[in-house]
Amino acid sequence: MAELANKYPENVTGTFYVDDQCIDCDLCRETAPANFTRNDDGGHSYVYKQPENDAEAALCKEAMEGCPVEAIGSNGAE
Repeated sequence: MAELANKYPENVTGTFYVDDQCIDCDLCRETAPANFTRNDDGGHSYVYKQPENDAEAALCKEAMEGCPVEAIGSNGAE
């Protein structure tokens, strides 16, 4: 389970975030490309834009549920 205390600093403030368990598998970026991107230097994903509608929120939730290492959380600050 993702830990809010371990989220990457690049994550924008909001519900969804990626923490330091990320293995850079690309699943979240493929599932919700409007919200997740890659830190090329660090080799991990992060949330660069919080969902702005129900469709984006559903894709972020799908990415979170599919994350093989549970590095995506949804208990970030609103």
